[in-house]
Amino acid sequence: MLRFVPRASRIVSRNVINRRTAIMEGAAAVKLGVVAVGAVAGWALYSSLSTGGVDYDAIRKDIAENYLDDMDWDDGSWGPVFIRLAWHASGTYCKTAGDGGSDGATQRFRPESHIGANAGLEHARRKLEPLKAKYPEISYADLWILAANTALEEMGCGKIPFTPGRTDAADGSTCPPDGRLPDGDKGASHVREIFGRMGLNDQEMVVLIGGGHAIGRCHTDRSGFDGPWTRAPTTFSNEYFREILDNTWSYRNWNGPKQFQDPTGDLMMLETEMSLRTDPEFRKYSEIYKNDYARFEKDFINAWVKLVNLGR
Repeated sequence: MLRFVPRASRIVSRNVINRRTAIMEGAAAVKLGVVAVGAVAGWALYSSLSTGGVDYDAIRKDIAENYLDDMDWDDGSWGPVFIRLAWHASGTYCKTAGDGGSDGATQRFRPESHIGANAGLEHARRKLEPLKAKYPEISYADLWILAANTALEEMGCGKIPFTPGRTDAADGSTCPPDGRLPDGDKGASHVREIFGRMGLNDQEMVVLIGGGHAIGRCHTDRSGFDGPWTRAPTTFSNEYFREILDNTWSYRNWNGPKQFQDPTGDLMMLETEMSLRTDPEFRKYSEIYKNDYARFEKDFINAWVKLVNLGR
């Protein structure tokens, strides 16, 4: 299991190019590689943001210092569920219909708030309510994305460019239809259908799945699935790709939905994710990201920024 390290001890100086080694118990350390130069340069853009009377730097600092670390929540961090909140808010975009996406923060309303794919995200929304009350000038839509960006950065990702200006819908009349978020029990064609609807290509699909699932875990009371993907669920890394390609996976024998487990029984993978190993095009990118952290981080940041800005 990962030994959780308090935020002050986990933050690595942004002037240091070589990443520190993630600290784990019962597993080999994950070498995190080299920081992408472009991501570091993005900090200058990010750090000066104060637009329309909103001090985004102050909000980001508040998130980092007061809304992430919590030893009573999952693996000691709210970061993974903030990232899932932003992902599910953004991933509803449809390029054909021209609706959905992060703008509007429609997940606050029924029916979107109660669809199966968003089970458990009420905890993340509720957690951020005091911050919204403290900074009423920021929209929910911007707050959710800023919280996710901050979480990714605090867990080791390079600086993520943040463009504010999202607005909040007044009610649920513009909620996107159910069925736009991925299911965990389907294959490569489903992945391409879901992400392709947003306008993302194979490379972007692979890097977003690998980056997003390098952290956090599944819960039986939310998705029905159970367990983490890596042994460092609060560290942003390319470890997911090493696990899915180099580890051994078999179906878990349990009273739950179909999922894979490694020989230790500690880690899991979903049916959908195994396509990153079995589909030739997906595997090509998985191999690249497994062996090149700098490329992985750079491509993840680019794909993430594209995802959270869809439909704006």
